[in-house]
Amino acid sequence: MRPARLALQPEVALKRVLHVGCGSSRIAERHPHFQPADWEEVRLDIDPEVKPDIVADITDMKMVAAASCDAVYSSHNLEHLYPHQVPVALAEFRRVLKPEGYALVILPDLRSVARRIADDKLDDVLYQSPSGPVAPLDVLYGFRPSLARGQLYMAHKTGFTAKTLAHAMARSGFPTVACAAVEKRYEVWAIGFAREQSKEERERAQRTLFRSRR
Repeated sequence: MRPARLALQPEVALKRVLHVGCGSSRIAERHPHFQPADWEEVRLDIDPEVKPDIVADITDMKMVAAASCDAVYSSHNLEHLYPHQVPVALAEFRRVLKPEGYALVILPDLRSVARRIADDKLDDVLYQSPSGPVAPLDVLYGFRPSLARGQLYMAHKTGFTAKTLAHAMARSGFPTVACAAVEKRYEVWAIGFAREQSKEERERAQRTLFRSRR
């Protein structure tokens, strides 16, 4: 009797996502698209206490090779930089991406937050974060409990609207940028693509990536 043939499946290499400013979280907890079955997560943070794979500043990621990542995920990081550092960090995101890669950037939306400030709600709670309640004052200057613990790198030094973030990413070398304000979350979401995208490709990426688990 002849032995049955095994149906061998070709090995599929995992895509790599660089999770910058990761903190203590894993990306699968933050976004449903980046699941471990499909993605290898490389965690990068300035704080060694959160045990990242790479300890580095997002303005200087020389430990990450050029064109080595399929995606960069950055959630609430760029606002911690001075304005002149923002294009440096975005250029670093662009540098490490493969030709078909993209960067997903999420930031506080100062436009929607400013409406609450104009209504004299500077210290009212906007939303509950995993670290505690966040008020417009925290969005402007940094999360106060973190600053009180001496984590001064958590201070906010700049801010964005959908318009200004899209312009910043385009000026930093992303040929196509999709950007939108998510006002109910007081956030701006943007995808910067390493190569130029058609309208259909851009819209498909937005449907896939403009959603979150947290």
